[in-house]
Amino acid sequence: MFRLGAAQVARAQGARNYATLREIEMRLKSIKNIEKITNTMKIVASTRLNKAQRAMAASRVFNESDAEFYANAEPETPEADKTLLIVVSSDKGLCGSIHSQVAKAARRRSEELKGAVDIVTIGDKVKQQLLRTHGDKVKLAFNGVGKEAPNFYEVSLIADEINKLGKYENTEVLYNKFVSGVAFEPTTFGLVGAEAIEKAPGLSKYELESEDTSEVFAEFSLANSILTAQAEGYASEISARRNAMDNASKNAGDMINSYSILYNRTRQAVITNELVDIITGASSLD
Repeated sequence: MFRLGAAQVARAQGARNYATLREIEMRLKSIKNIEKITNTMKIVASTRLNKAQRAMAASRVFNESDAEFYANAEPETPEADKTLLIVVSSDKGLCGSIHSQVAKAARRRSEELKGAVDIVTIGDKVKQQLLRTHGDKVKLAFNGVGKEAPNFYEVSLIADEINKLGKYENTEVLYNKFVSGVAFEPTTFGLVGAEAIEKAPGLSKYELESEDTSEVFAEFSLANSILTAQAEGYASEISARRNAMDNASKNAGDMINSYSILYNRTRQAVITNELVDIITGASSLD
């Protein structure tokens, strides 16, 4: 049987150590690059968060005006055969569970309505998740949103396309409400149709300029609600991405420390093996 000598075994182990050392070094370099990327993304998200919060505060003014009108007019929510559920998200990822949370809320709401619902999705992420379970309910989908803070022009175009689906006496807008820098929660706006507004007992408090005022207000209220929902969702997404990138950077830092220790230990083992080879070779010459 062929047997390796002590020196040959030591050289074989040294070769394996060299390979392991090289692998650790490459892995360490890769993690450091990832840490740089996540740190950069965290800084970008932190910078955008202030702008997103300003846009969110501005959009809330429109929603508060709508809420004041509904409180004064007191329209009754009719029993509708089918509800239009508008689910607001975005196209971007790397922001924790923000998309999955709103998708779960949409599924729960669909079950509460016993399937008597048509769904409109704003954002690719929530569309992909809802198509798996409620593909027959999704009637319209929008993408290319959520890259920047929303504006009323973009939202009005979305509202015009939604209105082409037909009239719904009951419309709900589901979105992620910004609670704080570390928290958000799926929330719903409830809207009523033009007929319910026209029959509202408190509508006489307002001076109406034309007969189609209720129709115009219903369309305007839908656009306002979508604008507020997108602004709230955008601020929630930026905050969630900042937190996710911060956690990723911390995890990368921990891994860098672990791999640095492992690299130093492996490097020391390689040096020790080389010294053993030198000493063994020198003693064999004596």
